[in-house]
Amino acid sequence: MIKHALLVALSLLMAGLSAGSTAAETLRMAVTTSFNNSGLSDILLPEIEKDLGLEVQLLIVGTGQALRLGEAGDVDAILVHSRKAEEAFLAGGYGTHRREIMYNDFVLIGPAGDPAGIAGAGNAAEALSRIADTTPLFVSRGDDSGTHKKELSLWASAGLDTEGFDGWYRAVGAGMGASLNTASGMNAYIMSDRASWLNFGNKGDLALLYSGDPVLFNQYAFIPVNPDRHPHVKADLVAKLEGWLTSPKAAELINTYKINGNTLFIFNAKSAS
Repeated sequence: MIKHALLVALSLLMAGLSAGSTAAETLRMAVTTSFNNSGLSDILLPEIEKDLGLEVQLLIVGTGQALRLGEAGDVDAILVHSRKAEEAFLAGGYGTHRREIMYNDFVLIGPAGDPAGIAGAGNAAEALSRIADTTPLFVSRGDDSGTHKKELSLWASAGLDTEGFDGWYRAVGAGMGASLNTASGMNAYIMSDRASWLNFGNKGDLALLYSGDPVLFNQYAFIPVNPDRHPHVKADLVAKLEGWLTSPKAAELINTYKINGNTLFIFNAKSAS
């Protein structure tokens, strides 16, 4: 009798729990490793689930791979930071539109002693030229990410081609966190987005040596995958997510996210026209 009563009570309890809770809807979004390394995703995702009942499942890759996932229809949306590549993605019909969300900047990191003397450079191209002239170790992500694409464009603006560099230039084919770890272990120069650097916990003897050139501006944009090309994508949920990411609440969370008093991102989404 007691056993039967316990089973009835347990059944009623489970029924009550089931009635009082609903599973969150899910959406897959490819994001850059820098967005994840910054720690901002840990701030935003719980609030998105709370407000929208939407679980955003992140695929954390470089921008190039994120765009390829979007082309294949393996994700519902992407959040990346390489405008030229994003515009090519849209021109190919893989995305519906591009919505700017937030920005920060790229920075040049290196040994605190700065053997290449980049801290005194007049601009980013000069800083890289000083590195190429003195050939200290330099770690490149080498992974077709937005950061890697930007780094290559900066070398080119300095009149330099990385294909001609020898052993001092180390392309590691890794995400931002892993690349920073490699640079720390080698006491090497590296280019990083500011947010990943500020949130990086293994700085060793590395220091932020150069920043401030307008060419180092780093814009992040949200792109829904085109449902006309991939009908299975969850366009309705993507629209809800975009509305949230461009809302005053998202602006407040992004603008107030700081590490040691340093702001990591600045919200700049415009209202839908």
